[in-house]
Amino acid sequence: MKLFFRNLGLFVLFSCYGFTAEKWDFKDPKVPALSKLGDPAKLKPNIFDRLTFHKAPRPLAEQARTQSWPRFLGATDDAVSKETHLKKTFPKGGPPKVWEIEIGTGYTCPTVADGQMYIFHRLEDLETVECVDPETGRRFWQFQYPVVYSDRYGYNNGPRSSVVIDGDLIYTFGVTSILHCLRAVDGKPLWKRDLATEFNVRGKFFGQGGTPLIYKDLVIVNLGAEGGPCVTAFNKFNGQMVWGSGNKWGASYASPILANLHGKDRILVFAGGESRPPTGGLLCINPVTGELDFRFSWRAQKVESVNAATPLVIGDRIFLTECYTIGGVMLDVTPEFFPDPVWKAPKFGVHFMTPVLDDGYIYGFDGRHDLQAELVCYEAKTGKEMWRSREEWQETLADGRPFNMGLRRGNLLKVDDAWLCLGEYGSLLWMDLTPKRAKVLARHQLFLARETWTLPAVHRGLLYVAQNTKDYVSGKRARVICYDIRGE
Repeated sequence: MKLFFRNLGLFVLFSCYGFTAEKWDFKDPKVPALSKLGDPAKLKPNIFDRLTFHKAPRPLAEQARTQSWPRFLGATDDAVSKETHLKKTFPKGGPPKVWEIEIGTGYTCPTVADGQMYIFHRLEDLETVECVDPETGRRFWQFQYPVVYSDRYGYNNGPRSSVVIDGDLIYTFGVTSILHCLRAVDGKPLWKRDLATEFNVRGKFFGQGGTPLIYKDLVIVNLGAEGGPCVTAFNKFNGQMVWGSGNKWGASYASPILANLHGKDRILVFAGGESRPPTGGLLCINPVTGELDFRFSWRAQKVESVNAATPLVIGDRIFLTECYTIGGVMLDVTPEFFPDPVWKAPKFGVHFMTPVLDDGYIYGFDGRHDLQAELVCYEAKTGKEMWRSREEWQETLADGRPFNMGLRRGNLLKVDDAWLCLGEYGSLLWMDLTPKRAKVLARHQLFLARETWTLPAVHRGLLYVAQNTKDYVSGKRARVICYDIRGE
């Protein structure tokens, strides 16, 4: 009898949400031309005018484990790194600077693999990709193209999507929906798609923001074309469209992510862009065919709201969160690929970071605005709130002024059996987070700059932090800074 009523309830739920497999036959409006790249040149990294080198890092510990950072959430797309032997205390003056590079606008995370780091930003009217040596900051190559975009709300003019590294190729997705495939070694473009023009992608609140996902021979983007497709897959070698999926929801600022649900690969997209009325939620897509297994509506009923936090996959469950009204929800995906909500958390509303799972508990920042934000811990199985903490303290700035500081809306990175936390005003903390409490192990004010919203990257014991706006104390403009956190 219990099974009967559960199945009846699922039937009603599926009927309400329209959970039936859907497939569309979108046509590729333009086949891109392939460039003849020729043999790659062996490039030597060079000093350039926006680079300041401070001091070489200490040697990497012999027993240290290292890991590349090829995408903005790291190698495993979960803000968890396998790096070890990191120094979890800060000397007087903070972690030593290795180098810093002045950049233009953008909210992108540096990515690094195979001795090359990629920084994506905008210099004046040019979206710019720079490939640098991760230990010296010296530049191997630069690639630029013109862009016309101005943020309607007065925020940063982008780009907002990080470089994706895939072996010998890298991919960029600009704020105006220009998708590039470049050769990693020398930055030569293999193919390009102007997706806004080709697919009739209208303007969004903050331009295009999701980072592409590489799946086998596909590069997948949350496009949000007018009339569809919402999500599009292109052949990563020639740029030709393979499939388009979804035609009701616009592009969000969350990134597509790969999940293995009941032994089957699926692409998850937390969609939902500018629309009246506001619509959006989770799309579960077969990556081979583009067929939509289900859509689950999860979007605040505020026109000026966004879905920005990448879905968190926990086995066959998926956690979604937005910060405008409705907060978080945990979905249990059935073997038939239907989403069954098992708990909701109205007070776990993440704005832009991706929550992090550790040993059965979810950690993240609840709150839409900086002064409202709190670090929280929830039990993944039940949705029980374990604690919430508003980390605040008084900081003495470099010029001697007192300043009331807090994490506000931060980013979390789990690494080396501890947590690195970067607050949105430039505070860096080592923390010990457990289901019982949040404990600060070390703290340093790297700089004082608003909109420090980008997750830092760790590679070979070096920490890479993006300062996205001007430092109020030093006056230094936006930059990427490399810090030495190598331990014994």
